[in-house]
Amino acid sequence: MIRTTLAVSAIALMTACSAPATDETTPQAEASSETTNTAETKELLMPLPEATTAAITEADLAIRIKTLADDAFEGRAPAAEKGEQAADWIAAEMARVGLEPAGENGSWFQTVGMVEQSIDEATSALTFSGGTSGEAFPMTLKEDAVLWTKKQTAKTVDWTDSDLVFVGYGIVAPEYGWNDYEGLDVEGKTVVMLVNDPGYAREDELFKGKSMTYYGRWTYKFEEAGRQGATGAIVIHETAPASYGWDVVGNSWSGAQADLVRTDGGANRTKFESWITEATARSLFAEAGLDFTEMKIAAKTVGFAPVDMGDLKASGNIAQTVTTTESRNVVGILPGKTAPDEHVLFTAHWDHLGKKSDEKDGEPTQDFYKDTIFNGAVDNATGSAALLEMAEAMAAEELDRSAVFLAVTLEESGLLGSAYYAENPTIPMNQFVAGLNMDAMLPIGKTKDMIVVGYGASELEDRLKDYLDTQGRVIVPDQNPQAGYFYRSDHVSFAKKGVPMLYADGGVDKVDGGVAAGKAFADTYTAQRYHKPMDEYSDDWDLSGMQEDITALYTVGLGIAQSDDWPTWYAGNEFESIRKASLAEKGE
Repeated sequence: MIRTTLAVSAIALMTACSAPATDETTPQAEASSETTNTAETKELLMPLPEATTAAITEADLAIRIKTLADDAFEGRAPAAEKGEQAADWIAAEMARVGLEPAGENGSWFQTVGMVEQSIDEATSALTFSGGTSGEAFPMTLKEDAVLWTKKQTAKTVDWTDSDLVFVGYGIVAPEYGWNDYEGLDVEGKTVVMLVNDPGYAREDELFKGKSMTYYGRWTYKFEEAGRQGATGAIVIHETAPASYGWDVVGNSWSGAQADLVRTDGGANRTKFESWITEATARSLFAEAGLDFTEMKIAAKTVGFAPVDMGDLKASGNIAQTVTTTESRNVVGILPGKTAPDEHVLFTAHWDHLGKKSDEKDGEPTQDFYKDTIFNGAVDNATGSAALLEMAEAMAAEELDRSAVFLAVTLEESGLLGSAYYAENPTIPMNQFVAGLNMDAMLPIGKTKDMIVVGYGASELEDRLKDYLDTQGRVIVPDQNPQAGYFYRSDHVSFAKKGVPMLYADGGVDKVDGGVAAGKAFADTYTAQRYHKPMDEYSDDWDLSGMQEDITALYTVGLGIAQSDDWPTWYAGNEFESIRKASLAEKGE
């Protein structure tokens, strides 16, 4: 692909680029050059679109997705030179379509301090020993296990002969009467745990049945192990309860790992954190004189007690390079006319996995598989393009409330950019009426349905249903609730602050081919492209369904921006009480 480097500022682009080819002229366009931070003159790595429209169209989506997924940005890695230029491009595009900056100090950006940690796989190791065979079992990193540490101040971390204990799902959930650590002192020990939560295995109403709770997320499990004082924490990967294959784990946890700058330097985390394959786990349990299948059955039982894994011990060391650096959230706003202090939030993450020089995703003799750039076309150039498409459309409207468009960083590292904004908002969280999130929209074509992830959460779903009725379409719940997708995208950072959030995506019941065709398309993406170099844009993508879905979400958002009501969580939702307390602080 031909790439063009343009040395232009956002201001120059606003005045030099042709206006959108539409009669619906963006009302903020003339004012935008006055509000753009003149100190932020950037060289854009890729050109901005020359002519887009205020209508939500396939053509506009295509050029934005194609640009953001271009090799020029080298996979949009946070803090990377080329990756951060994707944020510059998004900011310039926000300015071009008529938004005003809403970041720090009148800029388009919010700085997110981050620590980048890269382990030296050649000198780092994880070894198990002391089992029934008396042999040592060194792990081949990325093949048998992935390994890292959240200790941010140490160049080296080591541990020797740490006893292993199986703690089931590694969960402490008082509201469900569940405590896998009850009566257990894990100081000096390494905890081994299953992925997901007991509801997945039990297939009943305990926890949320098949729908993963936050307790099933790997982020929670590692954090809880640290709170318990363990030396190490190991999660056993299984494809079905994790909802993705081992290759996703290997790709996601190899190379540089990012985290927010922690005030305690990661002192509250275990010395090491790791995933191991199911095959590795079965061998380890056998070495401990335990049957892995029997232990899984025991772990889902109410009253499960932790099980010592015999004489089995973990030893190892991590040598790492630690770099403190920065990435950025991009924040733009369309001020409301009558209630400017009430805001509707639109979010998408701009980052992806970057470039991995040692990646060989297939036969090395085939040039296509030598690609080392994780372009993230679906994940999440689509959501970022949708964000910009909706911003341009809304800039042509008269808004009562303000609309905030937030492109966050570090989603792939654990929703860190959105978490940082939620903790350090440029606009108070209780001024956000509601929000919509766009993440990894599949070019599946037109469907008869839209999937609401975390279905049954808030009144935003009622608004979506009303619009879909006009399209002759329906809402369906997430078909894979055990994957915990509601907790795997940026909207949850704001939900935790009480803001009602809608995360809806394209359906699977294709107009042309039905459910079978839609499911096959989605399954192929997950198996062959998700978090792999093959997640690339193609000119033959069918964006007609994406255009319909974005229009539906846009209509919901616009309706809230042009109203005075406050959508709420459904009664009994886990975030309802947080919202009530938040609004009480501002007297609502």
